[in-house]
Amino acid sequence: MRVLVTGADGFVGTALVARLLRDGITRAGDVSELLLVDRQFGGLRSGAPHGDVRMTELAGDFSRPEILEPLLSKTVDVVFHLASMPGAQAETEPAEGDRVNMWGTLALFERLAKQATEHGRAARVVFASSVAVYGDSLPATMDEHTAARPTISYGTHKLIGELVLADWTRRGKLDGRSLRLPGIVARPERSSGHGSAFMSQIFRMARQGQAYTCPVSPSATAWWMSRGRCIDNLLHAARLSQEGLHAGRVWTPPVLHLSVEEIVDALVRRFGSFELDYAPLDWIERVFGRQPPLIDHRAVEAGFRHDGTIDELVGNALELESVQPRHRPGLA
Repeated sequence: MRVLVTGADGFVGTALVARLLRDGITRAGDVSELLLVDRQFGGLRSGAPHGDVRMTELAGDFSRPEILEPLLSKTVDVVFHLASMPGAQAETEPAEGDRVNMWGTLALFERLAKQATEHGRAARVVFASSVAVYGDSLPATMDEHTAARPTISYGTHKLIGELVLADWTRRGKLDGRSLRLPGIVARPERSSGHGSAFMSQIFRMARQGQAYTCPVSPSATAWWMSRGRCIDNLLHAARLSQEGLHAGRVWTPPVLHLSVEEIVDALVRRFGSFELDYAPLDWIERVFGRQPPLIDHRAVEAGFRHDGTIDELVGNALELESVQPRHRPGLA
């Protein structure tokens, strides 16, 4: 099985590559060739094995013909499209955001659809969409019927990608599956351009016992998912049989709906107290701190999962050996 991963050196991509090499998609060893694309390699390479003969790395823009054509000169079976410009960065660099997130994604899908015409086989495409498609005017509760009303360009880009992928799927040229992912925790220090960065910063500062000023209030509520659970859900999407899938081919995987205060309490149980104060920024709280309960029944029925309990989330997010809370004396 030939598998392509865009954004392969990113926070999620690196962990996905490691899992694919270890476990495959449906069974260990079913990935015969793993094609990896990112702007550069090496920055987040921890966790992904080096030197595996199945890997081919190409550094560059995933949408460029000089990258796409060599990669797709032979049929690709499964694609995980993770590459994108983060939302906050796309707002400050709109032309580049459009080029990467919208036009780049459409170019990739079109080239993959051409492969189906040439070889008679549609690639299975797992698209990392985003809860940003919902915008910031959210109802009191949300489910699979909640309308997408993006209020930032990144959300618009992701919604366009979902719709185009579903249309290529309807036409039999691709076999698409889009997952509307929340902020994934806990991203490393060097990650930038994410308005939801505070979600990961809280985890890191608590673990290190360092002071932190949070840009949302203690009562701010958000949707939480660890990187490991995100990988589980991406792989589950790739495994789903085509039979019986709804026409839109979009799911919002289950999340833990928790306040910042609840997260902090769980971190204190695990690591002891740390210095924390709050200086809420209106736009961050509005977009990332007022998220209501979310249950996508189609996603639950399809087998997607959240992290379980808040203490399991802490362990999973920080990739700790044990997810059981333990006390450590308070830190000054």
